[in-house]
Amino acid sequence: MNQLVKEVEARFKKKQLTDVRSGDVVRVHQRVKEGKKERVQVFEGLVIRTRRPKSLSFTITVRRIASGIGVEKNFLMNSPSVVKVEVVKRSDVRRKNLSYMRKRRGRSARLSAVAFDADEVNVPADFEKDMPKDEAEDTEPAQSGQPEADKKAEAEKDDVDKKDSAQKTEAKQEAKPPKKEEPKAKSTEKAAAAKADEDQSTASDKDAGNKPSNKPGGEDTKDSA
Repeated sequence: MNQLVKEVEARFKKKQLTDVRSGDVVRVHQRVKEGKKERVQVFEGLVIRTRRPKSLSFTITVRRIASGIGVEKNFLMNSPSVVKVEVVKRSDVRRKNLSYMRKRRGRSARLSAVAFDADEVNVPADFEKDMPKDEAEDTEPAQSGQPEADKKAEAEKDDVDKKDSAQKTEAKQEAKPPKKEEPKAKSTEKAAAAKADEDQSTASDKDAGNKPSNKPGGEDTKDSA
């Protein structure tokens, strides 16, 4: 019976799991379905507990503070909805269950960091290092071939949409009638004509004032009232 359980668990177990420990700050990428849509949600926080790390039911409890309120989530590491787990920071702790962190705030909630190799830690623990490179290259396209094709199709579709929108905007600009500049020209001509008339009138007034009188005596005489 024990052997049968192990065989069933091995079928559903992930071959690649990140080495997550209590005290790690992790970033969990979880697939979420909302109706017909599907997206990946990221939850970042402190791992305060790990349970059964070598079994199918390997779970981690991640805690974070959101708007002053503590939020905890349990993640089943072998679940298909958990896409990826990244270890951001590793702390020096001596316990497996860090329940005392729930009562701490501010400086008291800080943990002393430990230097670690992020690339080595985030590589799955069950990764088959002895696998030949040719086999690894053959297996990668089979797993990620479809998403890459979808990405290429989406990129081509976006390019076509951009070209169509650019053509439409160019057609609209060509269809628009040119702006009329005649009223401005007319107004400037009118202003110039009015200014010329004023200049002529002032010049005539000056000439009339400077002309000598034709009356006898050589002096201007005013009509008596």
